[in-house]
Amino acid sequence: MPFKIESFCRMNSQRRLLPVALLVLGLAAAVPPPVLAALPALVEGQPLPTLAPMLERATPAVVNIATENRVQLRRNPLLDDPFFRRFFNIPDQPRERRAQSVGSGVVVDARRGYVITNHHVVDGADTITVTLRDGRQLDAKVIGSDSESDVAVIQVPARNLTALPLADSDRLRVGDFVVAIGNPFGLGQTVTSGIISALGRTGLGIQGYEDFIQTDASINPGNSGGALVNLRGELVGINTAIIAPGGGNVGIGFAIPANMVARLMEQIVDHGSVRRGQLGVSVQDLTPDLARAFNLPASQGAIIAQVSPRSAAAKAGLKEGDVVLRVNERSIRDGGGLRNAIGLLEVGETVRLEILRDGKPLTLDAKVGEYVPAKAEGEALHPRLAGATFEDIGPNSPLAGKVQGVLIVGVDSGSPAARAGLRRNDIIIGVNRRPIASTAELRQLMIDRDGLLLNLLRGQEELVLMLR
Repeated sequence: MPFKIESFCRMNSQRRLLPVALLVLGLAAAVPPPVLAALPALVEGQPLPTLAPMLERATPAVVNIATENRVQLRRNPLLDDPFFRRFFNIPDQPRERRAQSVGSGVVVDARRGYVITNHHVVDGADTITVTLRDGRQLDAKVIGSDSESDVAVIQVPARNLTALPLADSDRLRVGDFVVAIGNPFGLGQTVTSGIISALGRTGLGIQGYEDFIQTDASINPGNSGGALVNLRGELVGINTAIIAPGGGNVGIGFAIPANMVARLMEQIVDHGSVRRGQLGVSVQDLTPDLARAFNLPASQGAIIAQVSPRSAAAKAGLKEGDVVLRVNERSIRDGGGLRNAIGLLEVGETVRLEILRDGKPLTLDAKVGEYVPAKAEGEALHPRLAGATFEDIGPNSPLAGKVQGVLIVGVDSGSPAARAGLRRNDIIIGVNRRPIASTAELRQLMIDRDGLLLNLLRGQEELVLMLR
């Protein structure tokens, strides 16, 4: 059965009602009313186990987030003609509507009023209202967010707030008990429990940088940005998505690890965004078959497939064929793990790489550099491409290693490129039946060409456009 992975928060306020069916069973008068049994306070002299004391400390730090934004309505251009409206007696209609959504967040710095949530919870919001456990409603502002990891930091007035301490998520184990706290379906604060089902989940296609904690604690729409805590009441992750074949919880939820959140928050607070570093390499997974083929004493790691000239990797001495086993003493299982580890580092940081070269261990230090993708403006390439902006797919892109081509990062409305059918986020994979992998190759194939045959990727579809 096909399934879908959903990042939840955006719910129109008109659809937040839960259908509840109440079934009342009538009993014969002769049947005595049921006796309600009460649980004893003690069992064999010992108090009953409960999570209540921990939750009493933790739940004040988990907040409900309500956002509102204005959405422009698309309508027939004839409706903008006053003569047309007057002739057919059409009343004025609104040009925009207000959309509302709900989500969750976690206070992590009570002194400064910082709240962690998901990027998709606050993305595009005009107003953000945070509701605390005690009922207070506070206006919030966005400090910064990162769409690649789906993490955002917002700020509320710092008055009598409670913050959650962060756990070391690298010490988590499968089977640890956890509790999810959030605002599912806009009901209000709700607590569910479960265990950690898996660690280091990647390749789900939810975000650009994935290293998820998987849990069977119930996570539903509106839980996005809420807390996943351990039994000590420490934050181990930020709930962000679920696998939902039918749109609801089936026991497979995902949270962003607290250590990743802490690194991202540090950059967002300092810079307003995440300044990701890069080594300047292309990588592939080290599979058991490749390890046997190259007689390597390792079965997990990332193979360096290509090293960019003058990059941080080249300056550090990395070579094609090297196998990266650890980054700053953290084990690397595959290429995605290396990308995540480097992507969490700030530009200018020094990273220690433990590698295998020709089967022998070696340690290298590299100073993480900043990647600036090559760009090209359409009008400089071809008259029919004017208004479009093209960019290389760099190593930090979610598309890295998955597709070769040139990404269209912008198309001006009404421009020749727009009229030709190009759209933002299209990927040009070929020009005149020749594959391309960079803006330099795109520019070279545009020389002395009257007609252009473009091969595009748009989502999962491949298209062909002929420009004359």
